[in-house]
Amino acid sequence: MKILALDTSNVALSVAVLENDQLLAIQTTNIKRNHSKQLMPIISQTLKTAEVSLADLDRIVVAKGPGSYTGLRIAVTTAKTLAMTLEIELVGISSLAMLVPNAPNDGLVVPFFDARNQNVFAGIYEKHGMEVMPVVADQHLSFESLLAKINELGRSVYFINNHFEKFQPMVEDTLRVITEHSTTLNSLPNAYALGLLGLQKQALENYYTFVPAYLRVTEAERNWKEKHPNDESKESYVRQIN
Repeated sequence: MKILALDTSNVALSVAVLENDQLLAIQTTNIKRNHSKQLMPIISQTLKTAEVSLADLDRIVVAKGPGSYTGLRIAVTTAKTLAMTLEIELVGISSLAMLVPNAPNDGLVVPFFDARNQNVFAGIYEKHGMEVMPVVADQHLSFESLLAKINELGRSVYFINNHFEKFQPMVEDTLRVITEHSTTLNSLPNAYALGLLGLQKQALENYYTFVPAYLRVTEAERNWKEKHPNDESKESYVRQIN
């Protein structure tokens, strides 16, 4: 099976081409650029390096969120368009779960993204080699609440975050378990790991109903709800913004 894996859920962008579990080519950038302009050229270049054409692909694997609203829409829309056009399989994988294989050892792994205002997008996972199992589902919550959940589990954890120093004082003051954390290098998304997780997944996405996992409402939707507190209709909101 030939797989194209892509992630633009945050600042970094990562694209890989796999044949089953073998990596053929990968490209990762970590610079603030417009992913909508960069993604397709990088996909084209990575496919060329791997000597694989779009017509050779059997499955598209995409990081579905959480993460940047705009970044998620770019990757998911691109993945859906390619999968529909090529009539091949589409698989979505958590952007947090994708980071778990970066941990150097097996055990509890806690990948998280800064969601501002002392909040994070986070999940807690059990890692056994390339097997990644959720222990606490991905969610948007305060960092304090995340630490409380870790204390409840009572086991040492490995944090993955690219700006961990910002959170380290609170970790040291709050947690009662042994912790380690990622370096800058192994906090970056790895589309090869994404592809391997996507290879293992049996459930496929529906081209028409698959959407990013934002885990919180967008600012536009939040503002609309504040102005229309008594209107619970999702259709009303969609009509208003279209």
